[in-house]
Amino acid sequence: MIRARTLLAVSLVSVLAACSNRASLDPSQQSGSAPPLPSPRDFLLPPMQVPNGVGWSQGQAPTVAAGLRIDKVADGLKHPRQLLALPNGDLLVVESNGPGTEATTTPKQWIAGKIKAKSGKGGKGGDRITLLRPTASGPWEQHVLVEHLHSPFGVQLIGDALYVANTDAIVRFPFHVGETRINAPATYFTDLPDTINHHWTKALLASPDGSKLYVGVGSNSNVGENGLEVEYRRAAVLEVDVASGGSRIYAAGIRNPTGLDWNPWTHQLWAIANERDEIGADLVPDYLTSVRPGGFYGWPYSYYGQHEDRRVVPQRPDLVRKAIAPDYALGSHVAALGLHFSEANALPPQYRSGAFVSEHGSWDRSPLSGYAVVFVPFKDGRPTGLPQTLVSGFYSKDEKQLYGAPVGLAQDRDGALLVADDVGNTVWRVSAR
Repeated sequence: MIRARTLLAVSLVSVLAACSNRASLDPSQQSGSAPPLPSPRDFLLPPMQVPNGVGWSQGQAPTVAAGLRIDKVADGLKHPRQLLALPNGDLLVVESNGPGTEATTTPKQWIAGKIKAKSGKGGKGGDRITLLRPTASGPWEQHVLVEHLHSPFGVQLIGDALYVANTDAIVRFPFHVGETRINAPATYFTDLPDTINHHWTKALLASPDGSKLYVGVGSNSNVGENGLEVEYRRAAVLEVDVASGGSRIYAAGIRNPTGLDWNPWTHQLWAIANERDEIGADLVPDYLTSVRPGGFYGWPYSYYGQHEDRRVVPQRPDLVRKAIAPDYALGSHVAALGLHFSEANALPPQYRSGAFVSEHGSWDRSPLSGYAVVFVPFKDGRPTGLPQTLVSGFYSKDEKQLYGAPVGLAQDRDGALLVADDVGNTVWRVSAR
C-alpha cells in the first residue's frame, strides 16, 4: 500500500509539473549561434516528463532520415554508453552507469530520482568493456574484453595501452589491437574528482600525438547548491600529461562536458555540454563549443555567456564578465552525450563535413526534446545552419513509452556511423541506403 501511494504521488507530481511548464520554443528555434533565451522561472518542484522505458520489441528499430538505413549489430548489452573504434575494425563498447553513491538530501531530489528511473536510463551497468568484431552479415561477435571496472565512461588507446576513465580514476591496461581479452590487472594512472558524483561520467580524449589526455568532469550539483567546496576541479576539462600523470584545469565553468573531440579543420578541442535545470523548459540550451585553454564558460554564476543565474550564492560578477558564450546551441534539455566529428564517411554527401551529436533526451521538458542523433554541418571549421536529424523514433508518438536512448558515437572502418543505445541495450549501425 505504501509503495502504491508513493507511485501515485510521484505520478501526480510529474503530471502537474509537466503541465505547468510547456515549452514555448521548439528545439530548432534554440539552435545555432544566437539562441533566444526567455526569462528564467522559479519552481517549487522541478518540472518533469519522462516516458516509461520499455525497450525495443522484436523487429523494431529507430527511424532514419531519407537515404539512410539502420541495422542492429549487437544487443543484450548492459547499458552501453561509450564507443571506441579500433584500427582493425573492432569496436569497444563501455557498459556502465553511475555508482549510486550520490546522497539524496531533499524531497525534490527523491521525487526526481523516482521519476527519472522509470525511463530505463537508470538501468544497471555492466562495469565492463565489450569488444565487438564485425562479421560478414548479421550481428557482430561479442567478447568481454575487461570486467570489474568502476562506473567507466571514457576510453582511449595510446600505443599499446588502453586508458579507461572510471568515475574516480583513470586506469591503464596493456592491450594489443586484435586481442579479445585483457587478463592483466588494471594499473592506476591518475585520480579524478570523485566526491558525491552528481555527474559521474568522465569523458576521455587523447591528443593526436598521444602525449596528453583530456577529461570532461561534470559538476557536483545543478548550480552549486551542495557547496562550492565539493566542486573542486569539477565543471571543467582537465588536461593530463601521459608521461607523468600530472594534470591541470584546461578550461572551467562547463557544467557537464559529456563528450570531447578534435575539430579536424581547426585542430581545436571541442566539447558538448549539458547545461543547468529548473528555470524553465526553454532554459538553458545544451551546447557544442570550442574549448579555449584557460577559458571560463560561466558555470555556476552565469549561463550562455554572461546571463547571470540569480540562484547562485555568492554572486561573482567578476567571473560573469569573463564568461565565454558557447559556439553553438543544440536546444534546451536535449542532454547531448555523444560527439563525433567527421570530414569523410560513407553517408550521403550532406553528412560528410560536420559533427554528429547524440541527444539522450530530456527529463524536465514538455514536450520531450532530444532523443535523437543529429548532424551539425560545418563550414570553414565553424558550425553553420540548423542541426539535421539522422536518427529518431526512440519514443512513442504519445511520448509515454521509451524504446531507446542514444549515447556514444563512432565511425566504423567502412564509414558508417555507430550508435550506442543504453535504454535499448543495443548498438546500431547507420549507413547509406
